Amino acid sequence: MACQLWAEKLDAYADGELLPDEQRALREHLRGCAVCAADSLDRLQTKRAIQVAGQRFVPDAAFRARIQKSLAASRPARRTFSWFPALATAAVAALLVIGALLVTQNRDRAREQNLIGELTDLHVATLASSNPVDVVSTDRHTVKPWFAGKIPFTFNLPELQGTPFVLVGGRVSYLNQSPGAELIFRVRQHQISVFIFQERAVGQTKTKETGQTALSFNVRSWSRNGLCYFVIGDASAEDLDKLSSSLKASA
Repeated sequence: MACQLWAEKLDAYADGELLPDEQRALREHLRGCAVCAADSLDRLQTKRAIQVAGQRFVPDAAFRARIQKSLAASRPARRTFSWFPALATAAVAALLVIGALLVTQNRDRAREQNLIGELTDLHVATLASSNPVDVVSTDRHTVKPWFAGKIPFTFNLPELQGTPFVLVGGRVSYLNQSPGAELIFRVRQHQISVFIFQERAVGQTKTKETGQTALSFNVRSWSRNGLCYFVIGDASAEDLDKLSSSLKASA
């Protein structure tokens, strides 16, 4: 019966429309119910696939060439007000430049949203997994060496003594078929995923040093020394900022 009640709320959860108390309760249910967790992940992936499909059409350089050719063909032969066609052409060119900038910005924003959406899906899958980590240890000197030979880069982990954060362990995750590290931290009752990938794994997506939300999760991202960091969890924005600061200091 509990599964049936929560199943009716999975679509609203995927769209980020549940109330905070319902979100927390559903996440607790997903941690203990493999069936609902798999259903939730499937809906999140379907939503992300639809978002990607909606961004596939982007005007190319040939579009500008066709507009310019059309303007040249329709240019009047009369010399009266000879400045008008040049002004019109300049105005259209300016509009095309502005349009191209907007298209580029929208495309970059869509790529960033798709990237964050994919990483959020990985975080949800980790929450729902019965074995969320492959190396279980609170000791950073145990977790970091475990990744040697499994990923093509190395990283540093912060000293957490005296902080509310606890290192749970880590696992290898993949982004665009590139291996990276997923580190699991716990703060009070909240679980946080820290993803570290090489810049080439994110492709043309620009990793900005910024904070945002995705599906009610807080997200922090930045780049350092050829690596991209993503911190995702349902902990407070203040907690994510503190953990992010520790990670940046250790890097």
